[in-house]
Amino acid sequence: MKRLYAILKFLITPVIQKHWISDLVLAIPRVLCGLWLTAMFGADKFGMPWTAESQNLNLFEVSAWFPEDVASYGGIFAVAPVFFAWMGAFSEAVGGLFLMFGLKTRIASFLIMCTMLVAIFMQKWNQGLWGMLPAIGFLWVAIYNLILGSGRFGLDYLISKKLK
Repeated sequence: MKRLYAILKFLITPVIQKHWISDLVLAIPRVLCGLWLTAMFGADKFGMPWTAESQNLNLFEVSAWFPEDVASYGGIFAVAPVFFAWMGAFSEAVGGLFLMFGLKTRIASFLIMCTMLVAIFMQKWNQGLWGMLPAIGFLWVAIYNLILGSGRFGLDYLISKKLK
């Protein structure tokens, strides 16, 4: 049980920079990317309270076109396209929320990183660099948040203070 607690504490405890301004500068891309992932990219594929009515999606429902798109990637994605579509849409919509608020930042960043790697190599690769650019940007933000956590301006920081 102590080992599980230590792992949980590591996952939640962010790296704190020397000066608060550094944490603030690192929080800006985290918050903006989380907001954009949730509001723009995730809400088009996944039913959230702010999903447009024109999408005809219930809460936590995946768009009908998305599993078909995922199945076209082939391999393991063709075996369980609904599962992978749900996971990808969930990581963008809900993972984006978690990233924005700095809650379970490392876990959300890992899911977003996996989703962006799939998007880059399976969907955007033939569209050139400009087509891949949004996914690459989200990937980089996810990578540095996977390493650093939320910093001092996230809910993980408040939770980690309570765990001490």
